[in-house]
Amino acid sequence: MEILALVKLALDTGQLRVSETKVDIEATPLKISDIDRNAVEEAVRIKEKAGGRVRVITALKYGPLAKRQQEAESLLREVLAMGADEAYIIADNALINSDQLLTAKAIAAAVRKLGNYDLIIAGEATIDGYTSQVGPRVAAELGIPVISFVRELKVEGNKVIAKRDLEEAVQTVEAQLPVLVTVTREINVPRIPPLLQIRAAMKKPINRLGLADLGISVKSPVEVGNVVPIQVKRKGVIIKEGSVDEKVDKLVQALVQEGIITPR
Repeated sequence: MEILALVKLALDTGQLRVSETKVDIEATPLKISDIDRNAVEEAVRIKEKAGGRVRVITALKYGPLAKRQQEAESLLREVLAMGADEAYIIADNALINSDQLLTAKAIAAAVRKLGNYDLIIAGEATIDGYTSQVGPRVAAELGIPVISFVRELKVEGNKVIAKRDLEEAVQTVEAQLPVLVTVTREINVPRIPPLLQIRAAMKKPINRLGLADLGISVKSPVEVGNVVPIQVKRKGVIIKEGSVDEKVDKLVQALVQEGIITPR
């Protein structure tokens, strides 16, 4: 079975670098987006049961390109150590800060270039953008079915059976291969590879592709200018006068006036 896993090298939201009032994207390190690890884990588990191979595709979205390519290769060794067989990096200046449409077109073109595939697995969303758009858009570009928000996945012959999370229910659906599936965190617990697999991953191929290699010359209609963190400003009101009980009464009155609490 030919399985493709889509992985984003996302901004590490736990290590955001903030300069004045905006996030310094170039200084913020990248990481494998958390739910994409679940996607790779599920791809490897299916390969272990059904045979075949797992290839990983990522589109590099953050610059500067020269620095990020080295960082990307190091990060992709992590998913190769988990059991993926090969990785592909789509790296091009036109992709830096581009929108989900161009990202999906680039990934879909890479999928076509790689040839035959049975199953594509992606995370339901990425930790930095959380739009949940790229996976379904890739499926639309390829003209194949998509099953989103999958928490349980089985491959039986030439079809997949999936349980997907809805807001108030769990829905069971099936689709013929090839199909694209986006998975949730609940689908599995990603493995921690042993030392031998980490060493073996150093010998697995990581390939680079540019948009010219994929025959794409489309410019993104949307470009991200700045990423601004949420700012929380305190009013700095300090109640100093009175006894403890009087201070509590003044605090309650202030909270009522602000509409934070409602008096009985």
